[in-house]
Amino acid sequence: VTSKPDEGPLKRMNLFTAVNDAMRIAMKTDDTAVVFGEDVGFGGVFRCSVGLQEEFGKHRVFNSPLCEQGIAGFAIGYASMGKTAIAEIQFADYIFPAFDQLVNEAAKFRYRSGNQFDCGGLTVRTPCGAVGHGALYHSQSPEAYFCHTPGLKVVMPSTPRDAKGLLLAAIRSPDPVIFFEPKALYRASVEDVPEGDFEEIIGKAKIRKHGEHVTIVGWGGQMLVLQKAVDMAE
Repeated sequence: VTSKPDEGPLKRMNLFTAVNDAMRIAMKTDDTAVVFGEDVGFGGVFRCSVGLQEEFGKHRVFNSPLCEQGIAGFAIGYASMGKTAIAEIQFADYIFPAFDQLVNEAAKFRYRSGNQFDCGGLTVRTPCGAVGHGALYHSQSPEAYFCHTPGLKVVMPSTPRDAKGLLLAAIRSPDPVIFFEPKALYRASVEDVPEGDFEEIIGKAKIRKHGEHVTIVGWGGQMLVLQKAVDMAE
């Protein structure tokens, strides 16, 4: 089975394996790309970076100190040198210590220099949302805060194909991107995904189902629930 000619054969993936596949392709196609964050060296708490350190080495996939402000600061600096930074904040709930770095530094880098400098090679990945037992510090979805910040792109996939295609597009975007990954979908969302290198368009909504009477809009982890609601309504 093949998808588009440039995308190659399809492979069954869930959302976290699609994220892993996207980072692997990004690192193969860009020698400057590095992956870092808390515990990413052994694969991360959700296994999104599993196998990457073994394949690309500890100089390109490495653990950071437990300091989100430091992770963001290092990522901004690395990206500002024209390189590709793929930073992980272990849970979106802990992105707030890095809030100033992201909205006051990363978002404004290009503007404040009159387009002479930028940190467009920056992508911050972070698991978000609730899974039913995360309590107050492992269940938040803070994307709305960042959506109000000019200079940042905010992306949240809802399917494995979206996760792979959008993450590759985010990593290669000329602007800094915060990439929220609904942790409830890491294993719950499964579909056939192209094995090859492809990108989805950032900022363009997908129509999952056509109808005539009702418009339902959602994103991320909501999409699984909305699909069930639509099926029940039908």
